[in-house]
Amino acid sequence: MSMFESVFVAFSKLWIVIFGGGYAMLPLLQTEMKTHGWLSTSQLTDSIAVSAMAPGPIATNTAAIVGFKIDGIWGALIASIALTLPSLLVILLVGKVLGKLQEHRNFKAAFYGLRPAIIGVIIFAAINFAVSNHIIGGRNILDIKSAILMIVAFVILIRTKLHPVYLIIAAALIGILLSVI
Repeated sequence: MSMFESVFVAFSKLWIVIFGGGYAMLPLLQTEMKTHGWLSTSQLTDSIAVSAMAPGPIATNTAAIVGFKIDGIWGALIASIALTLPSLLVILLVGKVLGKLQEHRNFKAAFYGLRPAIIGVIIFAAINFAVSNHIIGGRNILDIKSAILMIVAFVILIRTKLHPVYLIIAAALIGILLSVI
């Protein structure tokens, strides 16, 4: 299988889980990166951080950045198309019948079950990235500086209406400052 085909197949698998948002694809994306040996967890984490800062959907941004790291411009293009095309087709289909099904009991029940499952997937991804990046676990059990930064960011997001982009920029600046100290 060519690199283009491998990238297309890997990213076309991700669309099914991004119904819960772009972060829901992270565990599967991490598995694909390990399977193909394309990016380390650290490289993937950095790519996701850049994707979160960029305007647009996190899933598409991540596909473009990771695809670019894998195989340049063509990798970015193929990964982005593979991720978004199936979703676009499903959204067009669902949009056509949504009005009819929106109030159906089974339709509501399906979404009732999907919400907590998607949240579980996102929490799993967050914990997995925290462990992989040595924020928790490992020799020191807990990287105090990173854990404090994580908790402060969480509290700020919960208690204020601060846009996450400002928090991400502040965290990057704090990271630079902490590396100098």
